[in-house]
Amino acid sequence: MRGVLLWCAGMTAATANEPLPPLGQAVTILPGVGPERAAQLARLEIRTLEDLLRHRPARHEDRRHFSPIAGLQLGVPATTRGRVIAHGVKWYQHHTRSIFELILDDGTARLHCRWWNLPFMEKYFAVGQEVIAFGKPVNLKPRTLDHPETEVCENGEEDFIHFNRLTPIYPLTEGLPQRWLRALIWRTLGQFADAIRASGPARALDAAVPALPPRAQAIRWLHFPDDPAQPELARRRLALEEFLALQRRIQLRRQNFTARARARPCAGDNRLIKPFLARLGFTLTGAQTRVLRELRRDMSGAHPMRRLLQGDVGSGKTVVAACCGLMALESGYGVALMAPTEVLAEQHFANFTRWLAPLGVPVELRTGSRKTGAGSPPRAPGLTLGTHALLTAGFALPGLGLVIIDEQHKFGVAQREQLVRKGAYPHLLVMTATPIPRTLGLTLYGDLDISVLDELPPGRGRLQTFVRAPDKRPQVWDFIRGKLAAGRQAYIVYPRVEDAGPGGLKAVTREYAALRQTLAPHRVGLLHGRLPPREKEAVMAAFRARQIHALLATSLIEVGVDVPNATVMLIENAEQFGLAQLHQLRGRIGRGAHDSWCILVAAAQHPEARARLQVLAETTDGFRIAEADLRLRGPGELLGQQQSGLPRFRFGDLAADFDLIQQARELAARQPEA
Repeated sequence: MRGVLLWCAGMTAATANEPLPPLGQAVTILPGVGPERAAQLARLEIRTLEDLLRHRPARHEDRRHFSPIAGLQLGVPATTRGRVIAHGVKWYQHHTRSIFELILDDGTARLHCRWWNLPFMEKYFAVGQEVIAFGKPVNLKPRTLDHPETEVCENGEEDFIHFNRLTPIYPLTEGLPQRWLRALIWRTLGQFADAIRASGPARALDAAVPALPPRAQAIRWLHFPDDPAQPELARRRLALEEFLALQRRIQLRRQNFTARARARPCAGDNRLIKPFLARLGFTLTGAQTRVLRELRRDMSGAHPMRRLLQGDVGSGKTVVAACCGLMALESGYGVALMAPTEVLAEQHFANFTRWLAPLGVPVELRTGSRKTGAGSPPRAPGLTLGTHALLTAGFALPGLGLVIIDEQHKFGVAQREQLVRKGAYPHLLVMTATPIPRTLGLTLYGDLDISVLDELPPGRGRLQTFVRAPDKRPQVWDFIRGKLAAGRQAYIVYPRVEDAGPGGLKAVTREYAALRQTLAPHRVGLLHGRLPPREKEAVMAAFRARQIHALLATSLIEVGVDVPNATVMLIENAEQFGLAQLHQLRGRIGRGAHDSWCILVAAAQHPEARARLQVLAETTDGFRIAEADLRLRGPGELLGQQQSGLPRFRFGDLAADFDLIQQARELAARQPEA
């Protein structure tokens, strides 16, 4: 290693007057990184010098002080060190299972380190070596660490990199030693210091954010800080770079769109909206009126509207969408509305037909199993409702002026654009009843203007949520039977359709017969995604008509189902659902004048799982719930696999960095060029 260091120093001196290679060069230019090491680094997504310098430590160990082995405490993470006095592999069950054990001694006590079914670990250690170990003791008699992180100490000139400092501990891959990677990053920081200072949007950003360290300082603090607070400051500085790059792309995309797209004027003349509102039987909320003004302004502008409408469950988004559609229809253009499920599309078809048919507006439905108006001659511009069937190549909508996408989080960005391309730059309104955390609103939907319905219609009953353990089911069923006897209806939601499998998860098909007995004489219906479309439609129609008193369902009812007489919801195995999904399910009740009750039955033992469900019991504010869901589960889980367009951040934290995202948005507006 000493020879390598001297060679590096000589190379740096020899090339001091030559341009330093850019950080985009492959890591194979570094001494000691041959094909095998390069392949190992590639498994960590490290292919260039920039990747290497941005390889974020999992944590830092304070190696200025080690805990003596005798001072280790049960269940308390600690870093200690000792000399190997014995090691070996024991085999069990006819040589199919093994345990490798390493025994360390530091003079105060002995420590047993154990690894199951990793017999190859034996080749990494030898008696007499000094070894650092990190982990939580699982036993004190004898003192034992299971699967600890370890590092063999090698005396030499590089010890100052690994000891007597806040030492970085990196994510690794098989065959890549911690010490080797740490030393490689240390040498690269020194060798390419000038390139680091000149790289990225460093200089302009350094001047714009004096409260954060300059880029070169941030990268050094990321790896080798002098103070425990420095890695977080470094993370924030590098996160700001990531967010700034994203915001510049978003703004460039929006600028390119507005430069080439000319809007069809769709502000309307109120000849349809006025009679529509008069027939509704209720007055729009202040929030609905405000949002409609925003939509009319957009739809009369020079560029096509691109707007996201957020509104909590029950806030009246569908009526706003209807008014928006009527603006386009008044202007002589057609409207397409896409929903994620056939159940929701059928419900929209029923509602919009009831609302718009008296106004002379054609309303058609197009799903995988049903098409209305097929083969009929072209009529006046109308509303076409559908599911993914609207995306098929054979489907065309001449004169399309407005695209509305309901529950847009169920669709991908590519699907959204595919439907928009059915017309010549139509206006776009995407809606969601899953409130979007502010950070995602500025990133994933940063190219959309955002409107919020933050007011519920008056006259709604109170909605309460309770978390109950499985042993409380008898009392829960008594409560539900009482509400059914009083004329109300109930949803019973299970996480699975069929075989419950391991873990005791409830499945609707297995519980259906038992539930019919439990709730007798009240009638129970069954609804899940594997039923034929006609059967789903018949079940929902019977539930709306109060011919079915309790609807046993999966999360299929999560979006759009509106039965005001349903006031009770029981969700079994509630710990299996995310907070946003539970909030959506709960939104199926509390839609009428009667009080409503949501009961979450969960066997959650872990404190975090209980705390997560308690959020639902404490608030009905969808935005608070969405922020909590993002914090607890992260953006990938919250958005699902359908979404695309959001990069993977190495440093940015969408649950905590709203201030940085906002700052990046402002900087991108002031400094559009990278």
